[in-house]
Amino acid sequence: MIIRNLGIQPYIPIWEKMQLFTDTRDSFTDDELWSLQHPPVFTLGRHSDESHILQRSHIPIVKIDRGGQVTYHGPGQIVIYCLLDLHRLKKGVRQVVSIMEDSVIEFLSHYGVKSFAKKEAPGVYTDEGKISALGLRVRKGRCYHGLSLNIDMNLRPFQDINPCGYAKLNIVQLSDYVETPSILKCEQQLIQTLIARLV
Repeated sequence: MIIRNLGIQPYIPIWEKMQLFTDTRDSFTDDELWSLQHPPVFTLGRHSDESHILQRSHIPIVKIDRGGQVTYHGPGQIVIYCLLDLHRLKKGVRQVVSIMEDSVIEFLSHYGVKSFAKKEAPGVYTDEGKISALGLRVRKGRCYHGLSLNIDMNLRPFQDINPCGYAKLNIVQLSDYVETPSILKCEQQLIQTLIARLV
């Protein structure tokens, strides 16, 4: 599996590269994980309801092809895109979703943060709110998109939306529980945890 640490990248070019990678890969193409941060952006899933955008601002809104409703990405949030051949891994979409959730839960446990998944609402939650969102798109047995985990970011833009379609859903981050977490260290730890569960 190839790991690409891409730093801070604009959303649309990365999304287009994920699509191109997925459409042109073959049965011999290595799976990849892309780890990065995005400048501020709201993204809306394929069947999302724009009424979940409560207030418009200077932050761009991008309609994309993953599942789910509206979410926010910004600096201080780790995003890991999972470009996987599900047939080769012999895993279904629900299994990969559970792997992503369980990886985040395990990662947070190392920081003493208790978290859990909800079957009816994909993502990872603490008792105080949602800390990680996820969504996938599958084409011909290969997936892209992935997960986001809030580390140490400006959470204010989440107030302008119903995150993931849920009104008044509280959003939290690791820095609410741990003083000045290192984005780079967290990124490395989360990738290692994710790989261990995928392969």
